[in-house]
Amino acid sequence: MGHKFAEIVFTPAVKQVQSEQNSRAGYARWENALDANHLLSQQEANFITTRDSFYMASVSQTNWPYVQHRGGPEGFLKVIDEKTIGFADYSGNRQYISTGNVRNNDRVSLFLMDYPSKSRLKILGRIKTINGGNAKELAPLKSTGFSAPIERGFIIHIEGFDWNCPKYITPRYTETQIKNFIEPIQKENAQLKTALARQAQSEIATNISENISENISESISENVNEKVLGDGELQLVISGIRQLTPRIRAFELKSPNGKKLPEVTAGSHLQVPVKLANGELVLRHYSICSNPLRRDIYEIAVLNEFNGSGGSTAIFQQYQLGLVIGCQLPENYFQLQIKQHSLGAKAILIAGGIGITPIKAMAQSLQAKNMPFILHYAGKSSEEMAFSDRLKKALGEAISLYSAKENQRMNIRNILVNAGEDDVFYLCGPNRLIDGFIDEATKLKIPLERLNFERFSSDIHDDAKAVTVTLKQSGKVIQVGAEQTILDAMLAADIPAIYSCKTGECRTCAVKVLAGEPLHLDNTLSKAEQDNQRLMCPCVSRAKTADLTLDI
Repeated sequence: MGHKFAEIVFTPAVKQVQSEQNSRAGYARWENALDANHLLSQQEANFITTRDSFYMASVSQTNWPYVQHRGGPEGFLKVIDEKTIGFADYSGNRQYISTGNVRNNDRVSLFLMDYPSKSRLKILGRIKTINGGNAKELAPLKSTGFSAPIERGFIIHIEGFDWNCPKYITPRYTETQIKNFIEPIQKENAQLKTALARQAQSEIATNISENISENISESISENVNEKVLGDGELQLVISGIRQLTPRIRAFELKSPNGKKLPEVTAGSHLQVPVKLANGELVLRHYSICSNPLRRDIYEIAVLNEFNGSGGSTAIFQQYQLGLVIGCQLPENYFQLQIKQHSLGAKAILIAGGIGITPIKAMAQSLQAKNMPFILHYAGKSSEEMAFSDRLKKALGEAISLYSAKENQRMNIRNILVNAGEDDVFYLCGPNRLIDGFIDEATKLKIPLERLNFERFSSDIHDDAKAVTVTLKQSGKVIQVGAEQTILDAMLAADIPAIYSCKTGECRTCAVKVLAGEPLHLDNTLSKAEQDNQRLMCPCVSRAKTADLTLDI
């Protein structure tokens, strides 16, 4: 079967023009391609059902084409099956010309546009009118929440379709899309104004608030103009920036001299330099979410946390095209157990929100190695779920998406119960998601060794207690409050403690316990290291006793 769209539109006259322009050979290959393009795939269905308008051409009895714009709520154009689409005409939208035209000639042509993504879909079909009194046939065409009565319906049998190239499509955005883009900037701007106002009150008694906007612009300009940030041994240049969602931005990083980047495995992360609002230069950990097979670029994705410590907001302000950042070499504390998967154990990948970043790389790595896996990905809404469209297209039935906005919930118990005895779990997301799997696995008597996870941050439990910590080598005794970690208390006391992740994943901060009983909350030390070597990770672990003595 040839390409159905080409069969219809490549008339003898069209083919003659193609020949005159020396393009006929290429179009002939397309015309005879195996892809018939007359049955809608999930890609076309998703595109159609997320449109809020389209253009439809019909043919009049005078043989003149008539193009009409159709608009409505998002999804008013329905996909009935892989060969059929339809829509309803509501009272007050009396399209006499189109309705009259299709009575005489049932051929129509539809043009569907997605201006932000510069995508367009052309559909050719034959249309049938359904009278307003036929409630059964009209029911599938009704849009939820649209109260106007249906005057008539239209069913279109698809004869062929084709995707067009994005050339010369000017991106245009709806009010809602612009609002989603602007809201994070407005919140960021309000935070900056508040911070500057507080600084003004504490440092000087002048009315600096009148110049806040000017100061913000100067601050951002200084950050943008900075060409090199950080002194890490791996220098990377920002070569691309993509806005994945209203709050998530992806940064593409390359070698400044075009060399291959160090090899990484799925789950690896980068420590990137960030200059905070107070001028302090710190390192922040971000998962490498690009395909691990690639050596030409790394990609990280950053969620702008408005109520965070300021690192992500600084990245959004400072990281511009051409900026060179000195990073630490990639490390991996969250590795796939490739040997087990090569023997047939399935990988159960679990992602929540921005936790998709290492999980995406894992899915790509497993797919490339033809190893079994499934991916469960949950988020607040479809709009906030980075990479979801790309992953759905690449993974098909191997991925399940859960949007809280659409009342879709991940059933933790079912996922655990339905897994094979040798299957291995990999989790990254908010603590409540990870703790939910740990709690449910414990109830089901599933060995926790099968659960591998990476946390965003180390939350201090509500029942945490203060502890007195003696630092033997330093000769200091520090008081650790219930609201702080032992590591943070050590750093506040100017103890030169070595650390990296601060989430109990890397063991960099591990120190020996000389006295007292620790409460281990890390995800890296083995039981032998905890019990026999008496090691603990002060970044997350606490104490069961009122006092601890550490060998530092």
